Amino acid sequence: MTLRYLAAFCMLCAAAVLSAEEDASRSPREALRPFNDLIGPWRATGEPATGTLADKQKGFWSEKISWTWKFKGDDAWLVMEITNGKHFRGGELRYLPEKQMFQLTLFPVTDDKPRVYYGNYDAKTRTLVVERSDAQRKVDERVTINLVDDIRFVFRYDYRPMGRKLYVRDFIVGATKEGQALAVERKKGPECVVSGGLGTIPVSYKGQTYYVCCTGCRDAFNENPEKYIKEYLERKAKEQRP
Repeated sequence: MTLRYLAAFCMLCAAAVLSAEEDASRSPREALRPFNDLIGPWRATGEPATGTLADKQKGFWSEKISWTWKFKGDDAWLVMEITNGKHFRGGELRYLPEKQMFQLTLFPVTDDKPRVYYGNYDAKTRTLVVERSDAQRKVDERVTINLVDDIRFVFRYDYRPMGRKLYVRDFIVGATKEGQALAVERKKGPECVVSGGLGTIPVSYKGQTYYVCCTGCRDAFNENPEKYIKEYLERKAKEQRP
């Protein structure tokens, strides 16, 4: 009985090591692929998370959010721009292979000092949770981004005074993809040859038409089309294997 438990324990340890090695070997572009649905323009509304209905209506605001890919060599990250944002004017989402975690940088409306958060993504719930501690303000902060489906996501900001256990929800922003209606059945289009997301912009190389999801992917494709076409074909061949 003891030997059987020991063998099971060893198998679990080996699986954990293999999983960690796979995470460490993932490129930023591969790790960020689950966020492809964010690419594009969004209309969003925000409100305080606590208070009476009148308080929430008084604090209600609207903003526009746009996500796009950026590339530099083998590095890749997502850039967020916010128009008329009440709390933040933009941000960047990166994956750090050496730490096996995500880094979200947000740029506040009130000052030029970026806020850098670290955390992980849960593929089952499609939720990114990142945190940071602000020694100057003496608070811990937590940001949650939940991908509800391909045309909706929710952004939540929580905080707690340092030393406390429970977070207080400060505000919540709900976003819907521009030009999309919740009640309409959506059809998937071509795949982005660079990121694997939904291709919306046609590009061509040697007489063949491909699609990319944003201007960042378009620029990357135009700079090195053979690289991305090769990777795209390899990815599609791998997906078709039994």
